[in-house]
Amino acid sequence: MTKILIVDDERDIVESLRFVLEAEGFNCYWACDGEEGLRLAKDIEPDLIILDIMMPKINGYKISRLLKFDKKYKDIPIIMLTARSQESDKLIGEETGADEYITKPFDLKDVVSRVKKYVNI
Repeated sequence: MTKILIVDDERDIVESLRFVLEAEGFNCYWACDGEEGLRLAKDIEPDLIILDIMMPKINGYKISRLLKFDKKYKDIPIIMLTARSQESDKLIGEETGADEYITKPFDLKDVVSRVKKYVNI
Protein backbone atom coordinates (compact mmCIF):
# COMPACT_ATOMS: atom_id res chain seq x y z
CA MET A 1 0.00 0.00 0.00
CA THR A 2 1.24 3.48 -0.87
CA LYS A 3 2.58 5.32 2.20
CA ILE A 4 2.02 9.07 2.57
CA LEU A 5 3.67 11.00 5.40
CA ILE A 6 1.92 14.21 6.48
CA VAL A 7 4.04 16.59 8.57
CA ASP A 8 2.10 19.60 9.86
CA ASP A 9 1.63 21.13 13.31
CA GLU A 10 -2.02 22.00 12.64
CA ARG A 11 -4.00 18.92 13.67
CA ASP A 12 -7.13 19.90 11.69
CA ILE A 13 -5.09 20.00 8.48
CA VAL A 14 -3.55 16.62 9.25
CA GLU A 15 -7.00 15.14 9.92
CA SER A 16 -8.52 16.61 6.73
CA LEU A 17 -5.66 15.34 4.58
CA ARG A 18 -5.72 11.91 6.22
CA PHE A 19 -9.47 11.60 5.66
CA VAL A 20 -9.38 12.34 1.92
CA LEU A 21 -6.15 10.45 1.23
CA GLU A 22 -7.21 7.33 3.11
CA ALA A 23 -10.54 7.45 1.22
CA GLU A 24 -8.44 7.31 -1.97
CA GLY A 25 -6.66 4.18 -0.74
CA PHE A 26 -3.45 5.67 0.65
CA ASN A 27 -1.91 4.57 3.93
CA CYS A 28 -1.21 7.76 5.93
CA TYR A 29 1.31 8.45 8.67
CA TRP A 30 1.65 11.81 10.38
CA ALA A 31 3.84 13.92 12.60
CA CYS A 32 3.06 17.22 14.30
CA ASP A 33 6.58 18.66 14.45
CA GLY A 34 9.62 18.66 12.20
CA GLU A 35 11.81 16.47 14.37
CA GLU A 36 9.23 13.68 14.50
CA GLY A 37 8.53 14.13 10.78
CA LEU A 38 12.18 13.66 9.86
CA ARG A 39 12.46 10.58 12.09
CA LEU A 40 9.32 9.04 10.60
CA ALA A 41 10.47 9.79 7.05
CA LYS A 42 13.65 7.83 7.69
CA ASP A 43 11.87 5.02 9.56
CA ILE A 44 9.00 4.32 7.15
CA GLU A 45 10.50 5.59 3.86
CA PRO A 46 7.17 6.92 2.54
CA ASP A 47 6.25 7.07 -1.12
CA LEU A 48 5.48 10.80 -0.75
CA ILE A 49 5.70 13.50 1.94
CA ILE A 50 3.29 16.40 2.45
CA LEU A 51 5.29 18.94 4.42
CA ASP A 52 4.46 22.19 6.18
CA ILE A 53 7.24 24.81 6.45
CA MET A 54 6.62 26.60 9.74
CA MET A 55 6.75 23.94 12.46
CA PRO A 56 8.26 23.43 15.89
CA LYS A 57 11.76 21.94 16.29
CA ILE A 58 12.79 21.67 12.59
CA ASN A 59 11.21 23.66 9.76
CA GLY A 60 10.06 22.10 6.51
CA TYR A 61 12.84 23.66 4.42
CA LYS A 62 15.46 21.94 6.57
CA ILE A 63 13.65 18.58 6.46
CA SER A 64 13.38 18.81 2.68
CA ARG A 65 17.07 19.68 2.31
CA LEU A 66 18.18 16.88 4.67
CA LEU A 67 16.12 14.28 2.78
CA LYS A 68 16.81 15.49 -0.77
CA PHE A 69 20.58 15.58 -0.21
CA ASP A 70 20.66 12.03 1.18
CA LYS A 71 21.00 9.34 -1.51
CA LYS A 72 18.69 7.00 0.39
CA TYR A 73 15.74 9.45 0.49
CA LYS A 74 16.35 11.85 -2.42
CA ASP A 75 13.74 10.27 -4.69
CA ILE A 76 10.82 10.68 -2.25
CA PRO A 77 8.54 13.39 -3.73
CA ILE A 78 7.85 16.29 -1.35
CA ILE A 79 4.77 18.49 -1.58
CA MET A 80 5.16 21.61 0.54
CA LEU A 81 1.84 22.78 1.94
CA THR A 82 2.23 26.13 3.63
CA ALA A 83 0.83 29.54 4.51
CA ARG A 84 4.03 31.10 3.14
CA SER A 85 2.89 32.44 -0.21
CA GLN A 86 5.63 34.89 -1.24
CA GLU A 87 7.53 34.13 -4.43
CA SER A 88 10.76 34.08 -2.40
CA ASP A 89 9.28 31.32 -0.19
CA LYS A 90 8.46 29.25 -3.26
CA LEU A 91 12.00 29.69 -4.56
CA ILE A 92 13.45 28.51 -1.25
CA GLY A 93 11.11 25.52 -1.45
CA GLU A 94 12.43 24.66 -4.91
CA GLU A 95 16.03 25.15 -3.80
CA THR A 96 15.56 22.79 -0.87
CA GLY A 97 14.09 20.10 -3.12
CA ALA A 98 10.30 20.44 -2.97
CA ASP A 99 8.58 18.88 -5.98
CA GLU A 100 5.36 20.88 -5.50
CA TYR A 101 4.44 23.99 -3.50
CA ILE A 102 0.82 24.52 -2.42
CA THR A 103 -0.26 27.51 -0.36
CA LYS A 104 -2.89 27.50 2.38
CA PRO A 105 -5.82 27.69 2.22
CA PHE A 106 -5.85 24.82 -0.27
CA ASP A 107 -8.35 22.66 -2.12
CA LEU A 108 -8.30 19.04 -0.91
CA LYS A 109 -9.07 17.75 -4.41
CA ASP A 110 -6.03 19.65 -5.73
CA VAL A 111 -3.80 18.05 -3.10
CA VAL A 112 -5.12 14.57 -3.96
CA SER A 113 -4.54 15.11 -7.68
CA ARG A 114 -0.98 16.30 -7.05
CA VAL A 115 -0.31 13.30 -4.82
CA LYS A 116 -1.58 10.99 -7.57
CA LYS A 117 0.75 12.70 -10.03
CA TYR A 118 3.71 11.28 -8.08
CA VAL A 119 2.47 7.91 -6.82
CA ASN A 120 0.55 5.08 -8.39
CA ILE A 121 -2.16 3.27 -6.49
